[in-house]
Amino acid sequence: MASVRDQLRNNAVALTSLLVALASLTYNTWRNERTEHNRNIRAATFEILAKLADFERVVFLAHYDRDKTNGNPRTGWTYIIVINDLAEVVPGAVRPRAVALRDTWRANWENLGKDGDEGLDTIDRGITELREATLDTLRSLR
Repeated sequence: MASVRDQLRNNAVALTSLLVALASLTYNTWRNERTEHNRNIRAATFEILAKLADFERVVFLAHYDRDKTNGNPRTGWTYIIVINDLAEVVPGAVRPRAVALRDTWRANWENLGKDGDEGLDTIDRGITELREATLDTLRSLR
């Protein structure tokens, strides 16, 4: 009867192959999960940036042009809702900035189109902060 040492020696190539295969499978699985995670974040952040641009257009139309149709606050709310939904899947500072923008919009949308730029400046600052947080998140992806 062969000893354990003899069996290990006789099957060293097979055991080494098994260990390499297991290590490769583990790494490959981890890498695929990480890639999918980054892909989801990347897609959400690009969509947030696009929605922010559309939202900013609504804000400017409401304030500067006093356009009741294209600068409609209900349209602004739809963008805010979508931005907040997308921010749920993005880690880091994006979610808190999206919530802050929603709260800023809630407090200041009625001031758009009135004399003075206080409401506009506050909303625009929220947009800028969210855009910067989103871009920082994109830059941090590996």
